[in-house]
Amino acid sequence: MSGGSLASGSFVVADYVVFAFMLVVSAAVGVFYAWAGRGQGSSRDFLTGGRGLTALPVSLSLTASFMSAITVLSNPAEVYRYGANIGFYSLSYVIMVMVTSEVFLPVFYRLGITSTYEYLELRFNKATRLLGTVLFIVQTILYTGIVIYAPALALNHVTGVDLWGAVISTGVVCTFYCTVGGLKAVVWTDVIQLGVMLAGFVSVIIKTVIIQGGLLIIISDSQQGGRLNFWDFDPNPLRRHTFWTITIGGTFVWLSIYGINQAQVQRYISCKSITHARLALYINLLGLLCILFCSVLAGMCVFSVYKTCDPWTAGLVAAPDQLMPYLVMDTLGDNPGLPGLFVAAVYSGSLSTVSSSINALAAVTVEDLIKPYTNMPEKHWFWISKGLSLIYGVICIGMAGLASLMGGILQAAVSILGVIGGPLLGLFSMGILCPFANSKGALSGLMSGLVLSLWVCIGALMYPPSPEMRRPLSLSTEGCNFTTDNNLNWAFTGVPTLPSTNTTASGQISHSRSLLADNWYSLSYLYFSPIGTITAISVGLLVSLLTGGWNLKLESRLTLMKDDTTLCHLVRFFKDKVTRQTGRLDLTRNREKMCGNTNPTFCDVELDITKSSIPT
Repeated sequence: MSGGSLASGSFVVADYVVFAFMLVVSAAVGVFYAWAGRGQGSSRDFLTGGRGLTALPVSLSLTASFMSAITVLSNPAEVYRYGANIGFYSLSYVIMVMVTSEVFLPVFYRLGITSTYEYLELRFNKATRLLGTVLFIVQTILYTGIVIYAPALALNHVTGVDLWGAVISTGVVCTFYCTVGGLKAVVWTDVIQLGVMLAGFVSVIIKTVIIQGGLLIIISDSQQGGRLNFWDFDPNPLRRHTFWTITIGGTFVWLSIYGINQAQVQRYISCKSITHARLALYINLLGLLCILFCSVLAGMCVFSVYKTCDPWTAGLVAAPDQLMPYLVMDTLGDNPGLPGLFVAAVYSGSLSTVSSSINALAAVTVEDLIKPYTNMPEKHWFWISKGLSLIYGVICIGMAGLASLMGGILQAAVSILGVIGGPLLGLFSMGILCPFANSKGALSGLMSGLVLSLWVCIGALMYPPSPEMRRPLSLSTEGCNFTTDNNLNWAFTGVPTLPSTNTTASGQISHSRSLLADNWYSLSYLYFSPIGTITAISVGLLVSLLTGGWNLKLESRLTLMKDDTTLCHLVRFFKDKVTRQTGRLDLTRNREKMCGNTNPTFCDVELDITKSSIPT
């Protein structure tokens, strides 16, 4: 395949049928759980699934929640432009799951809370809880706007799927099953949608492998094109993606999602036991690694097909985020239904993330902003929870209209999660790990972390990093067999592109760039989260010590206890095993269990008169 022609064909009836079927199944799950739970009517059941869910569906839901359309569209584009070193996210996933399982999960599960921000009031005070809640709501609505709008825009210009029709249908179906079915509906639709996402990826990969003549050819093309750039261990924090920025920065970003984000915590505390919750996290790790592998391989497939004719440079697509849909229409356009499967995969990513967000927003609003100040019957809370799901669904659809101002999809999404999630991660870590952290330290740490990470993020948007720090890989149009003039209808200036790709603007700014712009503002966007976390903890602990934190009297259940960790249980298990083995020569050990009671008359233990309790 030359990649020189326009993507053939557009959506046909079979594609719309596949896409519509996915939406109908998602809505049907919501109706089923609304019907199944019609007699319960409790807001806690609606928001946490009655704490009766098992590990498998929860683990798949955890994976689907933040593996959004951004993953399906942007990760392959990232590999195409910058190389496969985003595969190092696998290390951050492993570290994140271990820390979440050992540090955050035990405390949240023990407290039995519906909203993670309830913890902030128990540990610090009401003001900290309110500030944390407001920050979460802002972060989630902004992020959800990108998740709904970006894929619709990318698909609209490549497949011809109606932009606002797709945005509104996604939002309406999602809001519907969240509102009628609650968390159980969200979890089970996530399971279905994860399957659709994987099917979409696999169909594209298999078809491309067949076209290119085998997987080894795709790997060889990627190697020759410099895409297998795994051995980049440059410690320079200004470099956009290296082993260190992805592993360290990625760990902080994903910890702020899995460790403390309401959407994820709400899932694993809905498990029937802490063992199920831990198991869900570890099974979810396999799901995360599987999706990451598929997205990296898909990016290598895109490069292999278009190595001699880059559609972006040639003007066939207006943004890198359109490369995957373009490949789908180019390679799968002759197979009715398969483009529909890929579009269903993209929207499954959107639906799973948006539904998680709507459910989480409803939970924190009820638990943190309304319940503490109002007293009403449980039945009313149930209907308020449903009403809030509906309202937040409408707000998220509205936010999608503003998402085009956010810049490149992946970078914008990670920036939002990092700038707000980083300081919040610092706040929760302080509460759980530092018994002397007090409310004054918590508030000052949170605000300091937020201000600093916002400052560096806004500076990075105003002064994009220089190309030598970003290091985009070379793209070629030598093999193209068309004239770009005939295809200008594909270029569309409204499509979001990464701010860093604007080399002209970057060149103009470079004359007036200060030392601050060349260093502080040029930090990799993945370090926004660690900056917020470390600042929040450092300032928070310092202020706590200066304001009498050592004298703080605290309930032990609010901090991490020794017995909470798996390591403690493993040490105890091995200690017992060793003790049992060394005690084999003790003939009286376990005798009652094995041989019945010992007759004192014929006891084989020598009587020690000095230790006897019988008076002599």
